[in-house]
Amino acid sequence: MIINLIPEFLAVHASSGREAAYLAYVERHRPVLEAYWHNYVLDLDSPHTAEVVARALAADRDDLRRLIASVDLEQLAADVLDRAAAVLELDQDVDVYLTVGVGAANAAELVVGGRGAVIVCVEHFTGQPNPDTYGLGLSPQLMPLWIAHEVAHTVRYTSPGSTSELKRLVAEAGGSYDYWETGSRAPLRELLLNEGVAVHAARAAAPGFADEEYFGFTRRQYRRMRELESFLFRVVEGDLDRAGLGLRLRYLSGGMSPAARLVQGRVLPERCGYYIGARMAEPLVAERGVAAAARAPAAAFEAASARASAGRAVGA
Repeated sequence: MIINLIPEFLAVHASSGREAAYLAYVERHRPVLEAYWHNYVLDLDSPHTAEVVARALAADRDDLRRLIASVDLEQLAADVLDRAAAVLELDQDVDVYLTVGVGAANAAELVVGGRGAVIVCVEHFTGQPNPDTYGLGLSPQLMPLWIAHEVAHTVRYTSPGSTSELKRLVAEAGGSYDYWETGSRAPLRELLLNEGVAVHAARAAAPGFADEEYFGFTRRQYRRMRELESFLFRVVEGDLDRAGLGLRLRYLSGGMSPAARLVQGRVLPERCGYYIGARMAEPLVAERGVAAAARAPAAAFEAASARASAGRAVGA
């Protein structure tokens, strides 16, 4: 289902009592928006919430208004959801929320009450950077890529056929996805594969983009990842079966300081885990397809990688 919250947000933005109107808007959609804030911004009861809300409501939204006047976002989202459903053999309900974020990522995944949800913060897809909104200036044509990516996460977390560690953790949390809790408890291997499979799902459901765009990299960043591949795999090997929030942040989060990404005397590129995870997932995706890989346990990826290596050795 496509749920478009943009008109409501713009009505809030245009109201005379913006802060009160925003809080009422949050209450109307609290289960999802509270989870979004907790996972990707900060808790709604944080003392800094009012400051974040005020900044978001004061920002110029003319670029957003031009976007919705020129692009049918609901149809765009519905079309890619249909394609992702086919590629991933979707067997559970997923909601796609078109929202206006408050300075967080361009897209994200949630599970609320056992139901998967994709959050798309459309201010990042206006085609022009906006320092007031922290908008990235991405083309709206990239939105399908990120929707498909996040749908793949919901499959791994909620599909009846999923045997992933993340599904177990979501189930133990009562059918809710918590970025911080799963980041603390899931082994790094699982977190990397989770992102890697999503990259492959996006490639299948939204083909035709440059390789780097499936990772959210620039061309230069992607080229650097390829140059460093041997080093990256050597460095990550000792961490793969460890769990800890710091590992998730080091390999998968943007905005981390160089010191936090320093390993064996070298600074890891930001978000290098997306590249590592995609390469780790590649043998199983090639062998069984992206739908099966999205539901597979980490051990299945290791076995497929071993078979691929053995095949290359025989071929040599």
